[in-house]
Amino acid sequence: MTTLLYILAGLVLLVLILAMIAPKTYNVSRSIQIDQPKAVVFDNLRYLKNHDEWSPWAKKDPNMEKKFTGTDGEVGATSYWNGNKDVGEGEQELKKIVDGERIESELRFLKPWKSTSDAYLTTEATGDNQTKVTWGFSGKNKFPVSIMMLFMNMDKAVGGDFEEGLSSLKTLLERQ
Repeated sequence: MTTLLYILAGLVLLVLILAMIAPKTYNVSRSIQIDQPKAVVFDNLRYLKNHDEWSPWAKKDPNMEKKFTGTDGEVGATSYWNGNKDVGEGEQELKKIVDGERIESELRFLKPWKSTSDAYLTTEATGDNQTKVTWGFSGKNKFPVSIMMLFMNMDKAVGGDFEEGLSSLKTLLERQ
């Protein structure tokens, strides 16, 4: 019986130590140069419905259920999705738009597990007809998910998807 208590105490101690050293936050972003004026790029990005044209997740489940509420391109507009195991279920709500500069949204994931992240898209003119686009998101790792993050790298998990999406956005906008 004493051995069992020591094992149990050791497991509790291990979980507490892991919880203390586990990453509490994450921040992932990628950037790309697009050969289009900043106004053209920003005007495309501000509309949630346009995201389906370049989103890597739209490609992973072209049959996902989509619903839009609010006025697209304005604060409060929301995109809801429900798809296969690769995309899950959730919604994105536009929270702040700094015209021509930055679009901030809240991502609310419902499945495969509930979490909330802050996402953003920024545009920066780097020439007369060149724009740097940065796409990123950040959030907090709550216990017990924080312990899982010791064994999973969020940057590696979604960074490639961001790169794929930005590459598709570049191809789309440079064809115009």
